[in-house]
Amino acid sequence: MRIVFMGTPDFAVPALRALVSGGHDVVGVFTQPDRPAGRGKNLKPSPVKVAAEELGLPVFQPAMIKTPEGIQLLRALAPDSIIVVAYGQILSKEILQLPSKGCINVHASLLPAYRGAAPLHWAVMKGETHTGVTTMLMDEGLDTGDMLLKREVPISTEATTGEIHDVLAVLGGDLLIDTLGALEKGTLISIPQTGESNYAPLLNRNHERLDWSRRANELHDQIRGLNPWPGAFATFRGENLKIWRSTLSRQPDKAAETEVVSRESTVEPGQIIRIIGDGLLVQTGEGVLEILEVQPAGKRSMSARDFFNGRHGQVGERLG
Repeated sequence: MRIVFMGTPDFAVPALRALVSGGHDVVGVFTQPDRPAGRGKNLKPSPVKVAAEELGLPVFQPAMIKTPEGIQLLRALAPDSIIVVAYGQILSKEILQLPSKGCINVHASLLPAYRGAAPLHWAVMKGETHTGVTTMLMDEGLDTGDMLLKREVPISTEATTGEIHDVLAVLGGDLLIDTLGALEKGTLISIPQTGESNYAPLLNRNHERLDWSRRANELHDQIRGLNPWPGAFATFRGENLKIWRSTLSRQPDKAAETEVVSRESTVEPGQIIRIIGDGLLVQTGEGVLEILEVQPAGKRSMSARDFFNGRHGQVGERLG
């Protein structure tokens, strides 16, 4: 089968490699243009471009795929199917109708749940216990096309987005090969999306800020959902502080709480109530959260205890 592949980030690389190792004829790889990165702002190729060049595949990087020039290029490549994995551009109706076997998307959620740009982040941030990968036939809607195949994986209470990302990336490649195999055999059945759906929008700065009035488990899910990018943050003495790891596994004893209450009159959300091991116990709107790993602005990540000791912190101070 003649395949045009469209993808950009690390998540898409296992799918591209699976296509090549599976014997499919990848006639072109489309990815986003090189972007400035690092302190020097030197142009950096996307992970998909790097992988495609390693595999000896032709690479195309149009700024906009749905221009007449982009469509003409796709017609010249004459793909049987276009495979899209986190490409980062919207395909026009003309492109969607171009390949004889349609455009197939690999999406990192169990559709119809978490349509949109950041499905994995939001699944973890919302405390979901399962997620997965869905292949679907693309239409003009936002992740609304008919579903083809699904695979599900559990999300543990300590798992980060980065850890689940790596599992789903490989699973997505395997599922894509299964999907194309069934498509070639004529056994693939498409299923319309029905039932409750939700949207997983792009993340912004407001999603990263920790609000200590929320419940401890919600803050824990937010922290691990934003790890390794872009990171949840709080403030300490006016300084921004990334919070990379936390846990709900340990709780303070009453003596620790009483010590703060007697000195400060009440325990308020965001208040550091005890040092325990390498972590800090922080009061939330409901329950206590143990902060394990932090990163001050411009510094390396470190244990919460090392950060606190380095600032000569005092039990009873608050995170903002």
